Amino acid sequence: MDKIKMQAPIVEMDGDEMTRILWKIIKEELLLPFIDLNTEYYDLGLEHRDATNDKVTTEAAEATKKYGVAVKCATITPNAARVKEYGLKEMWKSPNGTIRAILDGTVFRAPIIVKGIEPYVKTWTKPITIARHAYGDVYKAAEMKIPGPGICELVYTDANGVETREPIHEFKGPGVLQGMHNLNRSIESFARCCFSYALDTRQDLWFATKDTISKKYDHTFKDIFQEIYDKEYAGKFSKAGITYFYTLIDDAVARVIKSEGGYIWACKNYDGDVMSDMVATAFGSLAMMTSVLVSPDGNYEYEAAHGTVQRHYYKYLKGESTSTNSVATIFAWSGALRKRGELDGSKRLQEFADFLESATIQTIEDGIMTKDLALMTTIPDPHVAESSEFIKAIRERLERKLGC
Repeated sequence: MDKIKMQAPIVEMDGDEMTRILWKIIKEELLLPFIDLNTEYYDLGLEHRDATNDKVTTEAAEATKKYGVAVKCATITPNAARVKEYGLKEMWKSPNGTIRAILDGTVFRAPIIVKGIEPYVKTWTKPITIARHAYGDVYKAAEMKIPGPGICELVYTDANGVETREPIHEFKGPGVLQGMHNLNRSIESFARCCFSYALDTRQDLWFATKDTISKKYDHTFKDIFQEIYDKEYAGKFSKAGITYFYTLIDDAVARVIKSEGGYIWACKNYDGDVMSDMVATAFGSLAMMTSVLVSPDGNYEYEAAHGTVQRHYYKYLKGESTSTNSVATIFAWSGALRKRGELDGSKRLQEFADFLESATIQTIEDGIMTKDLALMTTIPDPHVAESSEFIKAIRERLERKLGC
């Protein structure tokens, strides 16, 4: 077949450890043979982030705003041990957090449904999409260790120098303190992204906070969502035959476990971080979950929901065989290619993305899978494939679908 041409580029963000190895194999086996791949490349590997004082992460995010579509490999967010291991200048911030703050988007994560990989929650028959607010809360918090007795207050000084004070706690001894914030405009963007995505996918939207306890912070989220829904989306939801539902976060968790799925669950930043991993694992594997950051001005960044698979990388460095699940990374590429095709009017690129996903799912349903899936599958006598072997098996099926 003639290679598929691309018009505008995709912003490509390379990553770390085992996922970086898989990134290269995926491109060589599943993309470059079939597409004249047009990307603007940024190396977000930890060493290069350190060498550029993390400027490269900001540059990648700004490029995403320029071109509209990005695909990102998993990256390391360094802790103290990583600073020592890599000899870093400092403990750099999460690249995902930096990108999310610049794009001011919402992260939508949904499980990849495959026959033979059954959810641990038996009532779940449809995917549950987690919509995670991608700004503020604990990820932008200021923290302080309190050495001894003293009084802590929230202090707001307005433009005229007038102070408003709110007592937090009178410490009798050592403790810790954390101050979080959010922005009305970011919450409004979050709400509109969720309502729009629900309309696009024809799914009900749930939203949950703890407004009964957090009567100002969480209640502001609830009020903004309700106001925007009533003014801008209620009629559209009714016409589409879908609903918007608000409840407390603890009630939402109970309802989710008893549900059949098939809706979007919108969560604040930290709640979404936790619940997306819970939903992914309960559906089978964190490596079987798509993740896309959608900004209110129409920019998209696709990535895998999991980390860099450090343990497998150390085995790889020793020359040992690995069986690392690359499905979420493949779906990050397919999602970005499909969106690029939609924006550029390239039907061939959109079809290729569909074929790539179909070939990946077919490979697993044919009984060829990585070790993590083989341990949970209901398919009898699965073949446990090595990391590159699994990707090559996908290529065989992809070639057949493309008529190569």
